[in-house]
Amino acid sequence: MKILILNGPNLNLLGKREPGVYGSRGFDDYFEELQKRYPNLELAYFQSNVEGELINKLHECGFDFDGIVFNAGAYTHTSIALQDAIRAIKSPVIEVHISNVHQREEFRHKSMISSACKGVICGFGLDSYRLAIEALLA
Repeated sequence: MKILILNGPNLNLLGKREPGVYGSRGFDDYFEELQKRYPNLELAYFQSNVEGELINKLHECGFDFDGIVFNAGAYTHTSIALQDAIRAIKSPVIEVHISNVHQREEFRHKSMISSACKGVICGFGLDSYRLAIEALLA
């Protein structure tokens, strides 16, 4: 089974950026842990701060991968183009967020991509990614 983990803007700064919200662990370390936890899965990882690159990656992988775990970062709340890209592909997409966006600023309460995703997981720290993988495996 092939699963892509796709991270959007500012998630390259995990471990450095707002540790009170996002924790003090970088994503590369966590990704290695996921690879060890799921040795029978083919896990791929891509991060970009550029919306068009995220769309290109969805198009590239969205017909060959068995699932996509997607943290679109702030693009979650603004990007109809990402919603359209998710709707255009075959692979199921799980939207994830590290923090509970519903406990944060009002503008973070609305997702432009949720309606195109199979499900949404938020508020469990980096473990949100593992929970999304489990959802794809179920």
